[in-house]
Amino acid sequence: MAAYRRVVNSQKCVRAGGKHNDLEDVGRDVYHHTFFEMLGNWSFGDYFKAEACQMAWSLLTEHYGIPAERLYVSYFGGDAVSGLPADEETRSIWMDAGVSPGRVLPFGLTDNFWEMGDSGPCGPCTEIHFDHVGGPRRRRPVQQGSGLQSPAAAPVQRGYRDGTGAPGERPAGQTLQLRTDLFTPLLRAIHQRAGVGPYSGGTGADRGGQVDLAYRVVADHIRTLSVCIADGVHPGMSGAELVLRRILRRAVRFCTQVLRAPQGTLASLVPTVTQLLGDAYPELKREEHRIMEVINENEDQFLASLQHGSRIIHRTLQNRECRKTGFPASVAWTLHRDLGFPLDLVDMMLEEKGVQVNRQDLDRLISENQKVASEKQAGVRSHVTLDVHILAELQRLQVPHSDDSLKYQYGLEKDRYVFPACSATILALSDGQTLLQEVPEGRRCAVILDRTCFYAEQGGQSHDLGYLTCGRLQDVVFPVERVVQVGGYVVHQVTATENLRTGDRVRLHLDETLLHGQAHGDPRPELRPEEGSGPGGPSARLSRGGRSAALRLQREGLSERAAAAAGGKVRPGHRGSQSGGPQPELPVQRARSIRGLRTVDEVYPDPVRVVSLHVPVQELLDSPSDPDTSVELCCGTHLLRTGTIEDLVIVSEKQMVKGISRLVAVTGRDAAQAREAGQDLSQEVDSLTARMSGSSPSSISSAQRFSKEASILSDAVDNTPIPQWQRQELQSRLKALLRTSNTAVRKLELREAAQKAQAVLEKNGRKALLVDSVEAESLSVLMKTVNQLSSAAPLSHVMLLARHAPSGKVLCACQVPKDTPILAASDWAVAVCGYLGGSAGGSALVAKGTGTANDITETLRWAEDFVAQKRQR
Repeated sequence: MAAYRRVVNSQKCVRAGGKHNDLEDVGRDVYHHTFFEMLGNWSFGDYFKAEACQMAWSLLTEHYGIPAERLYVSYFGGDAVSGLPADEETRSIWMDAGVSPGRVLPFGLTDNFWEMGDSGPCGPCTEIHFDHVGGPRRRRPVQQGSGLQSPAAAPVQRGYRDGTGAPGERPAGQTLQLRTDLFTPLLRAIHQRAGVGPYSGGTGADRGGQVDLAYRVVADHIRTLSVCIADGVHPGMSGAELVLRRILRRAVRFCTQVLRAPQGTLASLVPTVTQLLGDAYPELKREEHRIMEVINENEDQFLASLQHGSRIIHRTLQNRECRKTGFPASVAWTLHRDLGFPLDLVDMMLEEKGVQVNRQDLDRLISENQKVASEKQAGVRSHVTLDVHILAELQRLQVPHSDDSLKYQYGLEKDRYVFPACSATILALSDGQTLLQEVPEGRRCAVILDRTCFYAEQGGQSHDLGYLTCGRLQDVVFPVERVVQVGGYVVHQVTATENLRTGDRVRLHLDETLLHGQAHGDPRPELRPEEGSGPGGPSARLSRGGRSAALRLQREGLSERAAAAAGGKVRPGHRGSQSGGPQPELPVQRARSIRGLRTVDEVYPDPVRVVSLHVPVQELLDSPSDPDTSVELCCGTHLLRTGTIEDLVIVSEKQMVKGISRLVAVTGRDAAQAREAGQDLSQEVDSLTARMSGSSPSSISSAQRFSKEASILSDAVDNTPIPQWQRQELQSRLKALLRTSNTAVRKLELREAAQKAQAVLEKNGRKALLVDSVEAESLSVLMKTVNQLSSAAPLSHVMLLARHAPSGKVLCACQVPKDTPILAASDWAVAVCGYLGGSAGGSALVAKGTGTANDITETLRWAEDFVAQKRQR
């Protein structure tokens, strides 16, 4: 493909993040979309700006038959602040093409300067805009987002960063898109399920406009969701997955609250998308059922939060001050952080009520949150806890220790974990320095309750996330940011969104969406990586924290075969063993009497919880032999059925000390993806092996291609999450392939060097100074040729130059006799390459270097003169 001069392409694109983010505009007008198909044609040194503009104009006016009087052209008008001049060249090109001056309009950086990021190609662009209205009154400005004009083609000259000059054309959107057969079947399908009237195309702010906006949002978002999920991107908590989560939640909200469609409507639209796009993208047909499952599951998780959040917004808006000062940023931030509302969705819901968020305060909260996240990532702990003085005061006041037994009382109903309801009383409040009777709004504080269902960070397992609600402050959410145990007290770190008082009754809400996802292996069973954990075994822990870390297991001397077995998949249809029940508490000494008990050198509380797999603990106490089961001491929470993780794959192993390794395992969807990635890489290694064993490479370049391909595959195997046993196997095979290809390269280079050396000797003989030029593809071949000449003429000073066509440089290699102190090879090479404007290095006997292109004949004479001058001295 390196030889291609003109290329056309089509690719699926999602514009919902980064610099070009259309998400917030979708639905507000009739032409913005998150998913679209990008069509482009590209030139690599074949044609440039003038030709690109001419072809775009010809395509629209001659081939498509669009009247020239309905077209406007925009170009980059310069930017004084950035020091960028106007693109007068492009303006001249359009004028020469016959476009009237009144239709060639200048715009700034935002509209006509292509720049995707801090690095990469960028430069001025020009666009042709189609006027949808027409008529004699038309001189209406373009680039105004009115939808009355839209870009029809966009030739782009990228030259500021890479200098490649690669123009492209991109047919873009039009205002009638929603009336095409890509959308009308979707709009009809939405109407069949909605509790409102049909789509009418309105864009106003009235109720009808909101309904039409919702139609457009749902139609756009279900296309995006279907395509992304089919490609393996699922709604998640970071990166592209977080963007998809936002898109899904926006769609759910408009579907249920504006269109008044029943739950499940969103997923029911997937077959319509498949009918529309399935021929072009067959993966939609293959993955249709899975796409619907993912959408339904995520919709179910969000609906409860949506109802709660809507109540919070309604209650907050009852305060008349909101109309004057703006919607409180702290409430908007709580909706986003604790209930999973995308901030743009909060803005839209408030916009419908004629209210805006206090943006300055919201930006401050976002900034503070980012600072805390950065500090946490850097290991800086900025939490409120209890010091010895506060603990002493609590004991003096006879504040009882927290009852956290509810953290273990969860059940499994229809493959979903159910967590206990928990109400509690605030026994104490602290700012980390003293006890308080009341904490004002906005203050971070430590909250001690008489009972809790939150798991506190301990034993290698992260704390739960969630929030509190206060009985006297209906629907106000108090986010729980961290939970720790200090001196027998469970401390909930909370930021007060309203005043909190000692004695308040509160209700505790775990982040069940997060817990359920992690219990099913998404993203992974989690343990804090800086602390050791018990061996875990098949009674894998139910992670209850909010951070995404990998399962860490410690074991003694795990063999490769055992590692492969540990990465085995749960048998099809296997529901998994019961874990965590029985889970009785026993005195530590009695628990240690159980034969086969799996422990590590950790300090456990007394009494201690004993977790066994399937076998009752009493049977283990009475058994005189090691049980055929997993049993361990653990303060953490565990899966009630191991089958819910679906799959487990060990993806890395690192030896910490002799006999102890650190294993990282992934579960659920991540495990399935690791197996798929391993299979794909295995097939690529198989393909390379077959091609290399078919016949010996006939040229150095073909042998080098094999070597490069093996190196690239080796990097991919090292850096891709795949089963560890498969990684070791593939790396072993790739090392063998690399040795084979490198040996072939050396043999071919030696053969070519021998031929070149023979030709030089036939031309020059074995004289004392052998300076000549040859053809050589690489410095390695040139060095080997010099070495061959020195072997044939050991008393000669040898230097060869070669022009390297791909880079335009001159290669230089030299070697001098061992017993001749007249001249060091390194001095000779440095002088000659310096003469060529380059550099060199080496030893007294052998050296090499490069220079820029020059007259090689003159350089050869200069190299000979340099040696002659050294001899005269």
